[in-house]
Amino acid sequence: MYNYKMTISYDGTRYNGWQRQGNTDNTIQGKLNEIVSKYLDEDVDVAGSGRTDRGVHAKGQVASFKVKKQIDTERFVKEINTYLPLDIRVLDMKEVDERFHARLSALSKTYKYVIDNGEILDVFSRKYAYRFADKLNVEKMRTAARLLLGTNDYISFCGNKHFKKSSIRTVTDIDISEDNGKVIIAYTGDGFLQNMVRIMTGTLIEVGVGKRNVDSMKEIINAKSRDAAGFMAPPEGLFLCEVKY
Repeated sequence: MYNYKMTISYDGTRYNGWQRQGNTDNTIQGKLNEIVSKYLDEDVDVAGSGRTDRGVHAKGQVASFKVKKQIDTERFVKEINTYLPLDIRVLDMKEVDERFHARLSALSKTYKYVIDNGEILDVFSRKYAYRFADKLNVEKMRTAARLLLGTNDYISFCGNKHFKKSSIRTVTDIDISEDNGKVIIAYTGDGFLQNMVRIMTGTLIEVGVGKRNVDSMKEIINAKSRDAAGFMAPPEGLFLCEVKY
């Protein structure tokens, strides 16, 4: 079997997330499986580095799949993009070791969340930023973010109340920057729980508008309860930017 790694970008606005589902074919993984299988005339199961929620975007999703025949990767990228919807693109592709797996081999991931916090809504970023009109105190958000770093049990930031596996993760960096009315939060870690980035973002927003104390971050972590954390920010502002191996 030949093993291939792809880097993919997509606008998740009209899709029901990455993960293939039995009740709909309107997922990123579902579209890729269908179109790549037809193109190669072979059943293909494309494994992603992680699941993105309904409406979440990706600039650097990584996926892998195994096939029986060797592929001309340059030709594949050029031709498969003519069959894919315009909101899904394969950016590059290469053959990798047979042991490589897009999810299991990942060492770290970086997500970016964009908040439109300018005085006037940016009409061109409506699908790619969360509009939050109340002015945010970014310095307080940065201080709070530092308290979220480290190796912790992040179950308080998990959207799945029935999560059974280990919820311990290592978050190495949360960088908050400002750019022309946008507040951009970049999260890097070895992995993230379901909805974790969106819940952390909602919690930091609450800090930014004075609804939550900066020093409450450790209390939230120690509570090990979803009820202790803030609201879950909506999906349109979230991007999976980079996966490292």
